[in-house]
Amino acid sequence: MRDIAYIALVSNLGDRAEYLALARRRLAALPGSRLLDASSIEETEAVGNVPQGPYLNQMVALETTLSSHALLDALHAIEHEAGRERTVPWGPRTLDLDIVMFEAQTISDPDLTVPHLELPHRDFWQRGIAELKGKERG
Repeated sequence: MRDIAYIALVSNLGDRAEYLALARRRLAALPGSRLLDASSIEETEAVGNVPQGPYLNQMVALETTLSSHALLDALHAIEHEAGRERTVPWGPRTLDLDIVMFEAQTISDPDLTVPHLELPHRDFWQRGIAELKGKERG
């Protein structure tokens, strides 16, 4: 099934802008996928109780035929390539990629929930999606 995934790109370690660029390049190269557009990049303070530097955030629209779980596996592989280490929950990261929502499907299982449970609490995700959807109409 072909669908459009809205994926959050997030980084607050190292060359943050380059990690976002790496993610965009790798997403565009996924089989059965096409990167449709990317939102503006926004810098935000960290969410949670772990002291850390500010994040760069960007939302992308990815048209894909990959299943939701195959896409999730691909996102984890891209994070790993960027040196992501999952040692501290809500801690700093070189690259974090989250499936925030799909145009045509919802998922709720132990490995993946879409729309992402944090979407109502992350204004910057909502702004990114609104920007991308505005470009589609414009």
